[in-house]
Amino acid sequence: MRENEKLRVQKLSDIENLKVHGRTTGCLSPLTLFWTGSAIELNAKGTELWIEVEIDYDVCEPWISVIINSVPVSRQMLVAGKYWVCVFRGMNKDMIKNIKVVKDVQAMSGDPGCLMQIHAVKFDGEFFPIEEKPYKIEFIGDSITSGEGAIGSKVEEDWIPMWFSAIDNYCNLTSEALNADYRIISQSGWGVYTSWDNNPYYNIPKYYNKVCGLLTGAKNESLGAFKENDFESWQPDVVVVNLGTNDSGAFNNPEWKDEISGKTHKQRLNEDGTYNREDLQSFEEAVYNFLVKIRKYNKKAQIIWAYGMLGIPMMPAIYRAVDTYVKATKDDKVTVFQLPNTTDETVGARNHPGLLSHEKAAKELSGYIKELLK
Repeated sequence: MRENEKLRVQKLSDIENLKVHGRTTGCLSPLTLFWTGSAIELNAKGTELWIEVEIDYDVCEPWISVIINSVPVSRQMLVAGKYWVCVFRGMNKDMIKNIKVVKDVQAMSGDPGCLMQIHAVKFDGEFFPIEEKPYKIEFIGDSITSGEGAIGSKVEEDWIPMWFSAIDNYCNLTSEALNADYRIISQSGWGVYTSWDNNPYYNIPKYYNKVCGLLTGAKNESLGAFKENDFESWQPDVVVVNLGTNDSGAFNNPEWKDEISGKTHKQRLNEDGTYNREDLQSFEEAVYNFLVKIRKYNKKAQIIWAYGMLGIPMMPAIYRAVDTYVKATKDDKVTVFQLPNTTDETVGARNHPGLLSHEKAAKELSGYIKELLK
């Protein structure tokens, strides 16, 4: 291969016109990408661009997508090690290309070794300023919001990073429709009160105020994942919460047992198959308390509890909880929105919403948000 002698290595901290997407610690030496949809963005005028990554994992490898001028052009697994990845080469040296390198996979709470960092770029041209978008949206959710199953055949059942997508995802698609920047806080299997298997510690609100508090292990602690998030540095216009699907599942799954303490937890069904009122009340209180927490950190945002892509069994409880919150706080910027259900035609891998389902959800949700932002 003919060597490009004009390539010049630049640390991320030395690039003036660099835009970082997703919650981070603010450190660029190197930059750790924690969450689904986290990315670097550059307006690059040159022929060839590389990024230096550092990757590690015990089980779950990261994946990335490369987007050039708003169109996904490549997607790849990143194996362990520190090395250079080519983003593009041979392009028109006189054209400015908008480049995004996006982390496709969620923060892996079950894999303390999972790590994705970017150290530097290697480029033969010049970077230009990136125009700020008019809106910011934060999405909070579970596997649906992580894009699990949004890519891959309907027959796929393996729980592996390959079937996650931050691109074929209602969060990205909604943001594109609204010309907005976005962040995602999500974890497969987790809920607002309990996880799908009744683990009361696996709930998003518990860790919401941290940079990426649901991670585990000394490595993630050293990277600042457990630090308090700097909310003032990025204030969203809209917060979309898509939680409740796994809370519903907990009612239909066996009790969870803490192997250390021996304590158990179970969301119970009545003999007639309806939800136990006491346990349902615990869910509603969790919704209420999470709204309080979200508002604490996002003073002016429209808050939308969006739910329904995999059924709506918790919708009555969500409505009650939101109504109770609005009446108690007089906060008139909190609403509920029912997302379109996934069908046999729109389902993706692992019985999760596929691209068609995410597209439909994005179309309806973006329309709703447009009305709120008028």
